[in-house]
Amino acid sequence: MQSMQGNSARPLRVGGLALSSNVLMAPLAGYTCYPFRMLAYELGAGLCFTEMCSANALKYEDRATNRLLVTTADEPVRAVQLLGGNPAVMERMAESAFLQDFDIIDINMGCSVPNVFKSGEGSALMQDQKRAAAIIRGCKRSGKVVTVKCRVGIREDALFAAEFARVCEDAGADMITIHGRTRSMMYDGEPHMEEIAHAKAAVSIPVIANGGIFSAEDAVRMLACTGADGIMVARYGLENPFIFSELTGKVCAKTPLQILMQQLELTTQHYDETFTLGYMKKLSSYMMKKRKGTKRYKERLYRSGSLAELREVIALIFADSPV
Repeated sequence: MQSMQGNSARPLRVGGLALSSNVLMAPLAGYTCYPFRMLAYELGAGLCFTEMCSANALKYEDRATNRLLVTTADEPVRAVQLLGGNPAVMERMAESAFLQDFDIIDINMGCSVPNVFKSGEGSALMQDQKRAAAIIRGCKRSGKVVTVKCRVGIREDALFAAEFARVCEDAGADMITIHGRTRSMMYDGEPHMEEIAHAKAAVSIPVIANGGIFSAEDAVRMLACTGADGIMVARYGLENPFIFSELTGKVCAKTPLQILMQQLELTTQHYDETFTLGYMKKLSSYMMKKRKGTKRYKERLYRSGSLAELREVIALIFADSPV
């Protein structure tokens, strides 16, 4: 198996923060809660982000949004991903008590979901560079490290990753993560690695490559083809959290079963039973994807109505499982 050990997997400095590795975990709605972030850090990730958090929802002290911000002093680096299109609201939330425990604010300029795009948020900001720059400058006034996640463009006939990366750097961004697909491609198709390479050549801040990484080999190829300063894993990190160990060389002797049981316990410490059941079912479902003979347990997994039932079925699915 290829790895990024040696010259490729390395520490990374973002703003004034030192990250242990240049292998990052993407913010994923419904998954990158505090327990999963702690798991990714344990396995070698250098940086993990909260789920996408709406600045507008935060402004109204939405309970569900506040739940996205669970963190503790044990989290190595605390990074929140903020979604919003109003520079004044974004600045106010960046400076608010809600985010006081976070070291990094990552601004979502890549979400391709139709209702987000239509509201002028997410990837729509790439079409309004003046507003995008104002949001970055506003968030920087919080004194926190500010990063941006975007795409290579809106449509495949108009790619402008390098131009947008320069806009972000000029506005004060400390790092930019570029998803190699356009907004119109959503989450399918071959990433435009050459566009990420152009962006890397255009700026002096760290550039992280994202999109289409479903193995250690994919990660190595992405880094080699883009010249990026690091890579960001997304859905594959849920399917195989050990990817962080594989890429960084950080040793982990735990089995998938041990990891899931620890995830369950940590989740119950910080969230209610309803959230814990939902999250653990989704994570277990991802991690059992390529395990032979486990499909028969899937319905039982999703039918589990208590933590005791859930523990039992997870033990059946992942019994005697090797790393």
